[in-house]
Amino acid sequence: MSNRVSEDQLNQALSKVNYRNSDLTKRDIKAALHHYKGLVPKSDTFIFNDGSQRLLINLAGTIPVPYRGNKYNIPVSLWLLDIHPFSAPICFVTPTQDMQIKVSKHVDGSGKIYLPYLSEWNYPSSDLLGLIQICIVTFSEQPPVYSRKTSADAQPSHALPYPAAGYPGYPPYPGGGQNYSPYPNYPPSGSGYPPPAPLGYPPVQVGYPQQQSGGYPPSGYGMPAAGSYMTQDSAESNSSIADEHIKASILSAVEEKVRRRIWEEFSTLKAEHLSLQKMNEDLNNGKIRLSQMTENLASESEQLDNSIRIMEEKNTELSELATRLDENTNDLDVDDAVTASAPLYRQLMAAYAEESATEDAIYFLGEALNRDVIDVETFLKHVRNLSRKQFLLRATMRMCRQKAGLSI
Repeated sequence: MSNRVSEDQLNQALSKVNYRNSDLTKRDIKAALHHYKGLVPKSDTFIFNDGSQRLLINLAGTIPVPYRGNKYNIPVSLWLLDIHPFSAPICFVTPTQDMQIKVSKHVDGSGKIYLPYLSEWNYPSSDLLGLIQICIVTFSEQPPVYSRKTSADAQPSHALPYPAAGYPGYPPYPGGGQNYSPYPNYPPSGSGYPPPAPLGYPPVQVGYPQQQSGGYPPSGYGMPAAGSYMTQDSAESNSSIADEHIKASILSAVEEKVRRRIWEEFSTLKAEHLSLQKMNEDLNNGKIRLSQMTENLASESEQLDNSIRIMEEKNTELSELATRLDENTNDLDVDDAVTASAPLYRQLMAAYAEESATEDAIYFLGEALNRDVIDVETFLKHVRNLSRKQFLLRATMRMCRQKAGLSI
Protein backbone atom coordinates (compact mmCIF):
# COMPACT_ATOMS: atom_id res chain seq x y z
CA MET A 1 0.00 0.00 0.00
CA SER A 2 2.82 2.40 0.87
CA ASN A 3 4.57 1.73 -2.43
CA ARG A 4 1.35 2.53 -4.28
CA VAL A 5 0.91 5.75 -2.29
CA SER A 6 4.53 6.79 -2.95
CA GLU A 7 4.15 6.14 -6.67
CA ASP A 8 0.88 8.09 -6.78
CA GLN A 9 2.53 10.98 -4.94
CA LEU A 10 5.47 10.84 -7.35
CA ASN A 11 3.21 10.88 -10.42
CA GLN A 12 1.21 13.75 -8.94
CA ALA A 13 4.38 15.75 -8.18
CA LEU A 14 5.91 15.13 -11.63
CA SER A 15 2.71 16.21 -13.34
CA LYS A 16 3.13 19.69 -11.83
CA VAL A 17 6.82 20.16 -12.72
CA ASN A 18 8.33 20.34 -16.19
CA TYR A 19 11.49 18.19 -16.27
CA ARG A 20 13.56 17.84 -19.44
CA ASN A 21 14.21 14.14 -18.74
CA SER A 22 11.07 13.15 -16.90
CA ASP A 23 11.42 9.40 -17.55
CA LEU A 24 15.00 9.27 -16.24
CA THR A 25 14.04 11.45 -13.25
CA LYS A 26 11.08 9.23 -12.36
CA ARG A 27 13.20 6.08 -12.62
CA ASP A 28 15.89 7.58 -10.37
CA ILE A 29 13.38 8.70 -7.73
CA LYS A 30 11.56 5.34 -7.72
CA ALA A 31 14.85 3.50 -7.15
CA ALA A 32 15.61 5.72 -4.13
CA LEU A 33 12.08 5.46 -2.67
CA HIS A 34 12.13 1.67 -3.05
CA HIS A 35 15.04 1.41 -0.58
CA TYR A 36 14.27 4.38 1.70
CA LYS A 37 10.60 4.53 2.68
CA GLY A 38 11.11 7.59 4.90
CA LEU A 39 11.37 9.95 1.90
CA VAL A 40 8.25 11.47 0.35
CA PRO A 41 8.22 13.16 -3.09
CA LYS A 42 6.37 16.45 -3.48
CA SER A 43 6.46 19.54 -5.69
CA ASP A 44 7.46 22.77 -3.99
CA THR A 45 8.93 26.19 -4.79
CA PHE A 46 12.69 26.56 -4.34
CA ILE A 47 14.20 30.03 -3.87
CA PHE A 48 17.70 30.47 -5.25
CA ASN A 49 20.32 32.87 -3.90
CA ASP A 50 19.52 35.51 -6.52
CA GLY A 51 15.87 35.54 -5.41
CA SER A 52 14.56 33.60 -8.41
CA GLN A 53 11.99 30.90 -7.76
CA ARG A 54 11.37 27.62 -9.49
CA LEU A 55 8.95 24.74 -8.97
CA LEU A 56 11.01 21.59 -8.30
CA ILE A 57 10.61 18.07 -6.93
CA ASN A 58 11.58 17.81 -3.25
CA LEU A 59 12.30 14.47 -1.56
CA ALA A 60 11.67 15.32 2.09
CA GLY A 61 11.81 12.92 5.02
CA THR A 62 14.34 10.91 6.98
CA ILE A 63 17.15 8.51 6.25
CA PRO A 64 18.39 5.87 8.76
CA VAL A 65 21.93 6.60 10.00
CA PRO A 66 23.80 4.20 12.32
CA TYR A 67 25.77 5.89 15.13
CA ARG A 68 27.49 4.22 18.10
CA GLY A 69 25.47 1.03 17.87
CA ASN A 70 22.08 2.70 17.32
CA LYS A 71 20.19 3.98 14.30
CA TYR A 72 18.65 7.43 14.08
CA ASN A 73 16.28 9.14 11.69
CA ILE A 74 18.11 12.13 10.18
CA PRO A 75 15.74 14.61 8.45
CA VAL A 76 16.93 15.65 4.99
CA SER A 77 15.54 17.47 1.96
CA LEU A 78 16.74 16.70 -1.59
CA TRP A 79 15.84 19.21 -4.33
CA LEU A 80 16.07 17.94 -7.92
CA LEU A 81 16.87 20.53 -10.61
CA ASP A 82 14.87 20.51 -13.85
CA ILE A 83 17.81 18.98 -15.76
CA HIS A 84 18.06 16.01 -13.38
CA PRO A 85 19.76 13.50 -13.53
CA PHE A 86 22.44 15.36 -15.51
CA SER A 87 22.98 17.82 -12.63
CA ALA A 88 23.54 17.14 -8.95
CA PRO A 89 20.60 17.77 -6.58
CA ILE A 90 20.71 20.46 -3.88
CA CYS A 91 20.66 18.72 -0.49
CA PHE A 92 19.94 19.99 3.04
CA VAL A 93 19.70 18.66 6.57
CA THR A 94 16.40 19.94 7.97
CA PRO A 95 16.52 19.65 11.78
CA THR A 96 13.41 19.74 13.95
CA GLN A 97 12.91 22.16 16.84
CA ASP A 98 14.68 19.73 19.19
CA MET A 99 17.76 19.46 16.97
CA GLN A 100 20.73 21.72 16.32
CA ILE A 101 22.91 21.61 13.19
CA LYS A 102 26.48 20.52 13.84
CA VAL A 103 28.56 22.55 11.38
CA SER A 104 31.32 20.57 9.66
CA LYS A 105 33.06 20.39 6.31
CA HIS A 106 30.06 18.41 5.00
CA VAL A 107 27.21 20.56 6.45
CA ASP A 108 27.18 24.37 6.76
CA GLY A 109 25.22 26.54 9.14
CA SER A 110 22.14 26.61 6.91
CA GLY A 111 22.06 22.81 6.72
CA LYS A 112 23.31 22.52 3.14
CA ILE A 113 25.20 19.30 2.43
CA TYR A 114 28.58 19.33 0.68
CA LEU A 115 30.02 16.04 -0.56
CA PRO A 116 32.57 15.06 -3.22
CA TYR A 117 29.84 12.85 -4.65
CA LEU A 118 27.80 16.00 -5.38
CA SER A 119 30.68 18.10 -6.71
CA GLU A 120 31.79 15.23 -8.98
CA TRP A 121 28.27 14.27 -10.06
CA ASN A 122 28.35 12.50 -13.42
CA TYR A 123 25.31 10.69 -14.81
CA PRO A 124 24.81 7.69 -15.21
CA SER A 125 27.45 6.68 -12.64
CA SER A 126 25.81 9.05 -10.12
CA ASP A 127 22.22 8.67 -8.91
CA LEU A 128 19.98 9.43 -5.91
CA LEU A 129 20.38 5.97 -4.38
CA GLY A 130 24.17 6.29 -4.36
CA LEU A 131 23.90 9.85 -2.96
CA ILE A 132 21.73 8.71 -0.03
CA GLN A 133 24.08 5.85 0.75
CA ILE A 134 27.07 8.23 0.73
CA CYS A 135 25.17 10.57 3.09
CA ILE A 136 24.46 7.69 5.48
CA VAL A 137 28.12 6.64 5.54
CA THR A 138 29.32 10.24 6.01
CA PHE A 139 26.78 11.10 8.73
CA SER A 140 27.56 7.89 10.61
CA GLU A 141 31.15 9.11 10.96
CA GLN A 142 30.36 12.79 11.54
CA PRO A 143 26.79 13.45 12.74
CA PRO A 144 25.11 16.49 11.12
CA VAL A 145 22.80 17.31 14.07
CA TYR A 146 22.69 17.01 17.86
CA SER A 147 19.99 17.56 20.47
CA ARG A 148 19.24 21.16 21.35
CA LYS A 149 19.92 21.66 25.06
CA THR A 150 17.38 23.70 27.06
CA SER A 151 17.84 25.50 30.38
CA ALA A 152 16.05 22.70 32.21
CA ASP A 153 18.59 20.22 30.87
CA ALA A 154 21.69 21.96 32.23
CA GLN A 155 24.11 19.16 33.02
CA PRO A 156 27.77 18.20 32.46
CA SER A 157 28.76 17.32 28.94
CA HIS A 158 29.43 13.71 29.94
CA ALA A 159 25.76 13.12 30.93
CA LEU A 160 23.48 10.77 29.09
CA PRO A 161 22.03 11.92 25.76
CA TYR A 162 19.09 14.25 25.99
CA PRO A 163 15.86 12.67 24.60
CA ALA A 164 14.47 14.45 21.55
CA ALA A 165 11.40 13.95 19.44
CA GLY A 166 11.81 12.27 16.09
CA TYR A 167 11.08 13.86 12.75
CA PRO A 168 7.36 14.71 12.47
CA GLY A 169 5.41 11.97 10.83
CA TYR A 170 8.20 9.37 11.02
CA PRO A 171 8.85 6.90 13.86
CA PRO A 172 12.25 6.74 15.58
CA TYR A 173 14.75 4.34 14.09
CA PRO A 174 15.01 1.56 15.14
CA GLY A 175 11.84 0.49 16.95
CA GLY A 176 11.54 -1.11 20.31
CA GLY A 177 9.79 1.71 22.19
CA GLN A 178 13.06 3.53 22.93
CA ASN A 179 13.40 7.10 21.72
CA TYR A 180 17.01 8.25 21.40
CA SER A 181 18.19 11.74 20.65
CA PRO A 182 19.66 12.08 17.20
CA TYR A 183 23.12 12.85 18.66
CA PRO A 184 24.77 14.04 21.94
CA ASN A 185 23.92 17.45 23.37
CA TYR A 186 27.14 19.17 22.32
CA PRO A 187 29.66 18.57 19.56
CA PRO A 188 32.64 16.50 20.71
CA SER A 189 35.37 18.47 22.42
CA GLY A 190 38.55 19.25 20.58
CA SER A 191 36.76 19.63 17.21
CA GLY A 192 38.04 23.18 16.72
CA TYR A 193 36.06 26.19 15.67
CA PRO A 194 32.90 25.41 13.75
CA PRO A 195 33.06 27.22 10.38
CA PRO A 196 30.64 30.11 9.99
CA ALA A 197 27.60 29.96 7.75
CA PRO A 198 28.50 30.62 4.08
CA LEU A 199 28.31 34.26 3.10
CA GLY A 200 25.81 35.41 0.48
CA TYR A 201 23.28 32.69 1.17
CA PRO A 202 19.67 33.92 1.21
CA PRO A 203 18.23 34.35 4.70
CA VAL A 204 15.26 32.08 4.05
CA GLN A 205 15.10 29.15 1.63
CA VAL A 206 12.09 26.97 1.00
CA GLY A 207 12.57 23.46 2.35
CA TYR A 208 15.37 24.16 4.83
CA PRO A 209 15.66 26.26 8.00
CA GLN A 210 16.77 29.83 8.36
CA GLN A 211 20.52 30.32 8.30
CA GLN A 212 22.09 30.25 11.72
CA SER A 213 23.62 33.53 12.63
CA GLY A 214 27.17 33.79 13.75
CA GLY A 215 29.66 31.02 13.43
CA TYR A 216 31.96 31.98 16.24
CA PRO A 217 33.06 29.47 18.88
CA PRO A 218 30.89 29.15 21.99
CA SER A 219 31.64 31.24 25.00
CA GLY A 220 34.52 29.92 27.01
CA TYR A 221 35.98 28.04 24.08
CA GLY A 222 39.75 27.92 24.36
CA MET A 223 39.69 29.48 27.87
CA PRO A 224 41.40 27.91 30.91
CA ALA A 225 39.36 25.72 33.18
CA ALA A 226 37.42 27.36 36.01
CA GLY A 227 39.54 28.16 39.06
CA SER A 228 42.85 28.21 37.17
CA TYR A 229 45.06 31.30 37.20
CA MET A 230 45.25 33.34 33.96
CA THR A 231 47.38 36.47 33.55
CA GLN A 232 46.47 39.50 31.44
CA ASP A 233 49.17 38.64 28.87
CA SER A 234 47.84 35.14 28.41
CA ALA A 235 44.28 36.50 28.01
CA GLU A 236 45.42 38.97 25.33
CA SER A 237 47.38 36.20 23.61
CA ASN A 238 44.35 33.89 23.59
CA SER A 239 42.18 36.73 22.27
CA SER A 240 44.67 37.41 19.44
CA ILE A 241 44.84 33.72 18.55
CA ALA A 242 41.05 33.45 18.59
CA ASP A 243 40.73 36.47 16.26
CA GLU A 244 43.24 34.95 13.86
CA HIS A 245 41.40 31.64 13.92
CA ILE A 246 38.09 33.36 13.28
CA LYS A 247 39.53 35.35 10.37
CA ALA A 248 41.15 32.26 8.86
CA SER A 249 37.91 30.31 9.31
CA ILE A 250 35.86 33.02 7.60
CA LEU A 251 38.31 33.27 4.68
CA SER A 252 38.38 29.50 4.30
CA ALA A 253 34.58 29.29 4.41
CA VAL A 254 34.18 32.05 1.83
CA GLU A 255 36.76 30.48 -0.45
CA GLU A 256 35.14 27.06 -0.15
CA LYS A 257 31.68 28.54 -0.74
CA VAL A 258 32.79 30.40 -3.88
CA ARG A 259 34.51 27.28 -5.18
CA ARG A 260 31.41 25.16 -4.62
CA ARG A 261 29.13 27.72 -6.22
CA ILE A 262 31.40 27.94 -9.26
CA TRP A 263 31.50 24.17 -9.50
CA GLU A 264 27.71 23.93 -9.23
CA GLU A 265 27.27 26.53 -11.95
CA PHE A 266 29.87 24.77 -14.07
CA SER A 267 28.10 21.42 -13.61
CA THR A 268 24.76 22.94 -14.60
CA LEU A 269 26.21 24.61 -17.68
CA LYS A 270 28.10 21.45 -18.58
CA ALA A 271 24.92 19.38 -18.41
CA GLU A 272 23.09 21.92 -20.55
CA HIS A 273 26.01 21.93 -22.99
CA LEU A 274 25.93 18.14 -23.26
CA SER A 275 22.19 18.22 -23.83
CA LEU A 276 22.54 20.88 -26.54
CA GLN A 277 25.45 18.99 -28.08
CA LYS A 278 23.37 15.82 -28.25
CA MET A 279 20.52 17.79 -29.80
CA ASN A 280 22.95 19.30 -32.33
CA GLU A 281 24.22 15.83 -33.28
CA ASP A 282 20.65 14.60 -33.76
CA LEU A 283 19.84 17.62 -35.93
CA ASN A 284 23.00 17.11 -38.03
CA ASN A 285 22.17 13.43 -38.51
CA GLY A 286 18.64 14.39 -39.49
CA LYS A 287 20.02 16.95 -41.96
CA ILE A 288 22.24 14.27 -43.56
CA ARG A 289 19.31 11.88 -43.86
CA LEU A 290 17.13 14.59 -45.39
CA SER A 291 19.88 15.43 -47.91
CA GLN A 292 20.17 11.77 -48.90
CA MET A 293 16.40 11.48 -49.25
CA THR A 294 16.35 14.64 -51.40
CA GLU A 295 19.09 13.25 -53.66
CA ASN A 296 17.27 9.92 -53.98
CA LEU A 297 14.03 11.67 -54.82
CA ALA A 298 15.78 13.79 -57.48
CA SER A 299 17.39 10.67 -59.02
CA GLU A 300 14.11 8.75 -59.02
CA SER A 301 12.31 11.76 -60.51
CA GLU A 302 14.89 11.93 -63.33
CA GLN A 303 14.51 8.19 -64.03
CA LEU A 304 10.74 8.56 -64.03
CA ASP A 305 10.95 11.44 -66.54
CA ASN A 306 13.16 9.32 -68.83
CA SER A 307 10.76 6.39 -68.58
CA ILE A 308 7.83 8.66 -69.42
CA ARG A 309 9.68 10.08 -72.43
CA ILE A 310 10.58 6.58 -73.74
CA MET A 311 7.01 5.41 -73.23
CA GLU A 312 5.68 8.39 -75.16
CA GLU A 313 8.12 7.68 -78.03
CA LYS A 314 7.09 4.01 -78.15
CA ASN A 315 3.46 4.98 -77.98
CA THR A 316 3.92 7.34 -80.95
CA GLU A 317 5.75 4.63 -82.92
CA LEU A 318 3.00 2.08 -82.21
CA SER A 319 0.37 4.59 -83.27
CA GLU A 320 2.17 5.16 -86.59
CA LEU A 321 2.49 1.40 -87.19
CA ALA A 322 -1.19 0.89 -86.39
CA THR A 323 -2.12 3.66 -88.82
CA ARG A 324 0.02 2.15 -91.58
CA LEU A 325 -1.50 -1.31 -91.03
CA ASP A 326 -5.00 0.13 -91.24
CA GLU A 327 -4.13 1.84 -94.54
CA ASN A 328 -2.50 -1.27 -96.16
CA THR A 329 -4.96 -3.91 -94.97
CA ASN A 330 -6.73 -4.27 -98.34
CA ASP A 331 -3.51 -4.45 -100.46
CA LEU A 332 -1.73 -6.98 -98.21
CA ASP A 333 -0.24 -9.99 -100.16
CA VAL A 334 -0.08 -13.20 -98.17
CA ASP A 335 3.06 -14.36 -99.95
CA ASP A 336 4.81 -11.08 -99.25
CA ALA A 337 3.81 -11.33 -95.61
CA VAL A 338 5.58 -14.69 -95.14
CA THR A 339 8.51 -14.09 -97.52
CA ALA A 340 11.72 -12.62 -96.23
CA SER A 341 12.90 -9.37 -97.72
CA ALA A 342 16.64 -10.21 -98.06
CA PRO A 343 18.04 -13.14 -100.15
CA LEU A 344 20.04 -14.49 -97.21
CA TYR A 345 16.94 -14.69 -95.02
CA ARG A 346 14.97 -16.29 -97.88
CA GLN A 347 17.69 -18.97 -98.27
CA LEU A 348 17.63 -19.57 -94.53
CA MET A 349 13.85 -19.94 -94.47
CA ALA A 350 13.90 -22.31 -97.49
CA ALA A 351 16.62 -24.50 -95.95
CA TYR A 352 14.74 -24.63 -92.63
CA ALA A 353 11.46 -25.65 -94.38
CA GLU A 354 13.19 -28.35 -96.45
CA GLU A 355 15.09 -29.70 -93.42
CA SER A 356 11.82 -29.95 -91.45
CA ALA A 357 10.23 -31.84 -94.38
CA THR A 358 13.21 -34.21 -94.57
CA GLU A 359 12.91 -34.97 -90.87
CA ASP A 360 9.22 -35.74 -91.32
CA ALA A 361 10.04 -38.08 -94.24
CA ILE A 362 12.54 -40.02 -92.16
CA TYR A 363 9.92 -40.35 -89.42
CA PHE A 364 7.27 -41.75 -91.74
CA LEU A 365 9.77 -44.20 -93.34
CA GLY A 366 10.31 -45.59 -89.84
CA GLU A 367 6.56 -45.93 -89.39
CA ALA A 368 6.27 -47.75 -92.73
CA LEU A 369 9.04 -50.18 -91.74
CA ASN A 370 7.29 -50.94 -88.47
CA ARG A 371 4.05 -51.76 -90.31
CA ASP A 372 5.87 -53.94 -92.88
CA VAL A 373 4.88 -51.65 -95.71
CA ILE A 374 8.50 -51.55 -96.95
CA ASP A 375 11.40 -53.86 -96.45
CA VAL A 376 14.63 -53.11 -94.64
CA GLU A 377 16.72 -52.66 -97.78
CA THR A 378 14.37 -50.02 -99.18
CA PHE A 379 14.21 -48.28 -95.78
CA LEU A 380 17.98 -48.07 -95.46
CA LYS A 381 18.39 -46.79 -99.02
CA HIS A 382 15.96 -43.89 -98.59
CA VAL A 383 17.07 -43.03 -95.07
CA ARG A 384 20.71 -42.85 -96.23
CA ASN A 385 19.82 -40.36 -98.99
CA LEU A 386 17.56 -38.26 -96.73
CA SER A 387 20.14 -38.13 -93.95
CA ARG A 388 22.83 -36.88 -96.37
CA LYS A 389 20.41 -34.22 -97.58
CA GLN A 390 19.45 -33.22 -94.01
CA PHE A 391 23.14 -32.82 -93.07
CA LEU A 392 23.72 -30.45 -96.04
CA LEU A 393 20.60 -28.39 -95.17
CA ARG A 394 21.67 -28.00 -91.54
CA ALA A 395 25.16 -26.91 -92.61
CA THR A 396 23.55 -24.36 -94.97
CA MET A 397 21.36 -22.98 -92.14
CA ARG A 398 24.39 -22.71 -89.85
CA MET A 399 26.32 -20.69 -92.44
CA CYS A 400 23.31 -18.42 -93.12
CA ARG A 401 22.79 -17.66 -89.44
CA GLN A 402 26.50 -16.98 -89.04
CA LYS A 403 26.50 -14.55 -91.98
CA ALA A 404 23.33 -12.81 -90.69
CA GLY A 405 24.83 -12.36 -87.19
CA LEU A 406 22.23 -14.59 -85.54
CA SER A 407 22.88 -17.03 -82.71
CA ILE A 408 23.96 -20.47 -83.91
